[in-house]
Amino acid sequence: ARDTLYVGEAQIMTQMGPLPVTFEIEADSLAAAVEGYAGAAKLAVERTVNELQDMRRQSASSLVLPGQGGGSFGPGGLGGVGGMGGKIQVP
Repeated sequence: ARDTLYVGEAQIMTQMGPLPVTFEIEADSLAAAVEGYAGAAKLAVERTVNELQDMRRQSASSLVLPGQGGGSFGPGGLGGVGGMGGKIQVP
């Protein structure tokens, strides 16, 4: 027989709308899962908020490199000399 897995769901309201959060609840019975829902939900929401903050920090500090869609000079960066499209080439 398989072990029973209890899964909880919650939503975080963001400026972009609701963000679903799904998490496992460690429990031996449905009653224990219901009792453990609040604690498991709190941990899952905290973990999700931390991940969102990390993603925001990474996005804010990311470097814009030529040829990776950054800037307004088109897909090749600044153009460069000799028609290489501004890409750095290593011999």
